[in-house]
Amino acid sequence: MTHSSETEPTPRGLSRRPVERAVAAILIGLAFVVLYDSYGRGAGWDNGPENGFFPARVGWLFLAASLFILVQSFRSPPEGIFVTYEQLGQVARVLGPLILFVALIQPLGIYVASTIFIVVFMSIVATSRWYAIGLTAVLVPLICFWVFELQFRVPLPKGPLEAALGY
Repeated sequence: MTHSSETEPTPRGLSRRPVERAVAAILIGLAFVVLYDSYGRGAGWDNGPENGFFPARVGWLFLAASLFILVQSFRSPPEGIFVTYEQLGQVARVLGPLILFVALIQPLGIYVASTIFIVVFMSIVATSRWYAIGLTAVLVPLICFWVFELQFRVPLPKGPLEAALGY
């Protein structure tokens, strides 16, 4: 058995404590938004639950869980990496095309946005051949259009291409 005198470099990334605190703060903020809206609608019981009754109860549970996360973040050891920068890069490879997809739904419609998303996503993440990417990018939106628009008659956001084709 041989031992190397070199040690592996310590992975660099985001520390666990600040990430937990940031997430807890965001969740606490969301809980307050839910509670504010619920009580604005009426969260009481007047011969039955008012509009905001059940959302308010969920908001209080959400707030309690968020505060628990915050308290635990102060009790956890200060060291520890939550996510490495390499792992964040992998998340960005998925998140980037997803953000592009969501941004394109309104101006282009969901079917054209889906085609662009599939091309970008499969080009970045997958190691697929160009013909597989092209075939998937065309067939998936067409099948979705057939299922949702023609079979179930569920209208999804459409853009200029669908308008030009009479849909």
